[in-house]
Amino acid sequence: MGASNLISFDLSQPDVELYTAARELLLTAHHSENHRVAAAMRGASGAIYLGLHLGSKRINVCAESSALANARMAQETSIESSVAVSMDEHGEPQVTNPCGVCRELLRNYGPEATVLVDAGGEVGTVSLEELLPYPWMRATETEWTTRPPGAGKPY
Repeated sequence: MGASNLISFDLSQPDVELYTAARELLLTAHHSENHRVAAAMRGASGAIYLGLHLGSKRINVCAESSALANARMAQETSIESSVAVSMDEHGEPQVTNPCGVCRELLRNYGPEATVLVDAGGEVGTVSLEELLPYPWMRATETEWTTRPPGAGKPY
């Protein structure tokens, strides 16, 4: 994997539309415990799918997970772009970066996807490969055998 930490701050109109869709959902449905994050994903068809964080005392389901489920239920073949937003202290939706679980799910359903991210206060887009250069995989799923740390090194 040739991750080179490339981020683009040149957002396209579809990027802004995706953010706006997630923002509007969060403004409509926000609840400080039950619905803290909203997400929007654009499928290969161009359609936008929304998702909302679902929370309770014992479990939380990420907004990206529910957006992805909506896309798959609509028979979307893959995800091209994604964004998640959460409320700041002033009640304004802000881009928030996906957690590790959501990064893993996105990799399975949109390996070529771009993700809108908060890059220290400025919104940019990165490829999923840039966001998650070393995915979680079982040893049986790799095409290589990983040597143990220190193997072949004189210590």
